[in-house]
Amino acid sequence: MKKLLVYSVLPFLFLTSCKSDKLPAISPDIKTEKTLNDTDDPAIWVNPDDASKSIVFGTDKETNGAIYAFDLEGKIIENKTIRNIQRPNNVDLAYGFKVNDSVRTAVILFTEREKNQIRMFSVPDMKPLDDGGFKVFEDETNAAFTYPMGISLYSSPKDSTLYAIVSRKEGPEDDYLYQYKINADTTGVITSTLVRKFGKFSGKKEIEAIAVDSELGFVYYSDEQHGIRKYHAEPAMGDKEISCFGGDFFQEDIEGIAIARYTDGTGYIIVSDQQKGQFNIFSRKTNDFIKAINLSTLETDGCEVVTIPLNSTFKNGLFVAMNDEKDFFFYDLAKLGIEQ
Repeated sequence: MKKLLVYSVLPFLFLTSCKSDKLPAISPDIKTEKTLNDTDDPAIWVNPDDASKSIVFGTDKETNGAIYAFDLEGKIIENKTIRNIQRPNNVDLAYGFKVNDSVRTAVILFTEREKNQIRMFSVPDMKPLDDGGFKVFEDETNAAFTYPMGISLYSSPKDSTLYAIVSRKEGPEDDYLYQYKINADTTGVITSTLVRKFGKFSGKKEIEAIAVDSELGFVYYSDEQHGIRKYHAEPAMGDKEISCFGGDFFQEDIEGIAIARYTDGTGYIIVSDQQKGQFNIFSRKTNDFIKAINLSTLETDGCEVVTIPLNSTFKNGLFVAMNDEKDFFFYDLAKLGIEQ
């Protein structure tokens, strides 16, 4: 009887242990309308004239994919949505791109994997600026290493040059990332020029998520089953790895990265712990681990954050996370329990 009692208690203890390992779930303020295929990565455009009319862009990755545009209530804005994109993967946004001597605009750039290229559109009028796309990894002799996945934009504080840093579905142990200078000439013709290759890879899975801290000059990327790698974003600063951190805090895949920035240089690096269904938060200044939170998303790939008030729902800023049910979750930043 004692043996039977012990065996019957063990499953209960195991289940209790598993259940307690999950942090209390934090519900989103908004769940977006569903996309057609498979959501992945978001970007947030803050409307400079009326923050309540800001737009959240999100990739929907498939051959008949799209960059969806959502309002702050999670409704699809059809006339701002870009459709018929062949597997868009990741997206990022930058402000003040100089189209010519008299015009500056916000822009989004995103990877189009099945065409081996990145695309560029103005925001909020959603006009293509790339003459059909900029090819990437053109000098790569291994065809499997030419399919782009992640992208992040760096606006140089030195001279306002815009760079796109691009990762790929598969790649070598060195120079996994390519950095391209995005530039418009005096006639308004925009080009993409390779300026450097950099970035170590453990070889364990892949590198997708990239985030750039333009103000402090760092680029972070997820070596998915190894750690968060950190480099200088400015090409002239060199290609030596600064650090690789955080790997011990993740269950399996290290995924989307969002940087919560404050003007005094403080802030947070928020990274998806995909299989655990949580997010790990690190210090922007020291990269030390702070805490983990459960935002109730499933298998989150991409995430993004802004730290300024947008409307009565997002009074403290907005955090957006991909959810593996063809949608995105929106949270007032205060729900993450982080402060300046």
